[in-house]
Amino acid sequence: MFEQKKAIFVYCLSPVHMGAGSAIGVIDNPIQREKHTGYPTIAGSGLKGAIRHHFWALANGDSKAVDRINGLFGPEPDNSSDFAGAVSFMDAQLVAFPVRCAKKAFAYTTSPTLLARLQRILSVAGDDPQWNFAPIQEGSCKVASKGITTNNHVLLEAYDFTAEESEPLKRVAVWLSEHALPEGEAYKFFRDKLVEDLVLLSDEDLNYFVQNATIVEPHVRINDVTGTAEEGGLFYTENLPPESILASLAMASVERKENGLDAKAVMDSLMAGFDAGEGGARVSGINGTVIQIGGDATTGRGQVAFKAL
Repeated sequence: MFEQKKAIFVYCLSPVHMGAGSAIGVIDNPIQREKHTGYPTIAGSGLKGAIRHHFWALANGDSKAVDRINGLFGPEPDNSSDFAGAVSFMDAQLVAFPVRCAKKAFAYTTSPTLLARLQRILSVAGDDPQWNFAPIQEGSCKVASKGITTNNHVLLEAYDFTAEESEPLKRVAVWLSEHALPEGEAYKFFRDKLVEDLVLLSDEDLNYFVQNATIVEPHVRINDVTGTAEEGGLFYTENLPPESILASLAMASVERKENGLDAKAVMDSLMAGFDAGEGGARVSGINGTVIQIGGDATTGRGQVAFKAL
């Protein structure tokens, strides 16, 4: 039983490829998507694996730190029957999706369903911001500020939406700016932009963009000997675009090993990190930290910033 729960946000700093493992249409390497909505998602197992690797890399072989990490995430596969890990993660769900805009470069787009799902995650974690949005007609949108509009219209990709300024959406934008994005001067521009450039679309219009406005790139497999493209070596890979915002739920129980930490200490270790003891390694937690997740790490992909509520 998980005794501690905390909402965490995942903010994409680079294209992110969390692979689905099977080709769809012309895309050889698609990203993970929910079956019932088609929305991009990040599997909780992938989050846990990437975060465990982050902790393990910082431990740098220190035995005390490694023992602590095994208590949090579970032991290595050879010893996996000894005890289970004390932390788990819910699949990350989409909160806001960046879409190219004729004004101000891009807009953060969301929908009533995305905000309702985020509200549900926050409620489970013990917080409820009391958002409530009525259905929106296709072709229309609500904006947090008129700064992104032109004559009461918003142009996203090649589509024109009739815009209406919304004070409730403004409050959501301010809340997300304060809680979903990391602190610090480096993120100030994007926190301010989220306040000004959040657009609420209908679920139908949002669905079109999340299906068709991801990054799809061609790659060519090179022969190591000749240095030229291999026959049939062309393939296409899909990525979640930078500036995407997702939310997950981190959960903690007591450690399942002898003399293990209680659930609160487990959650604190996950979020803030820990010192392995005198002369031991210092392992930083995930809150406010940039961690690599997904594939294509050697090409700089998968850089995301975590922010805990």
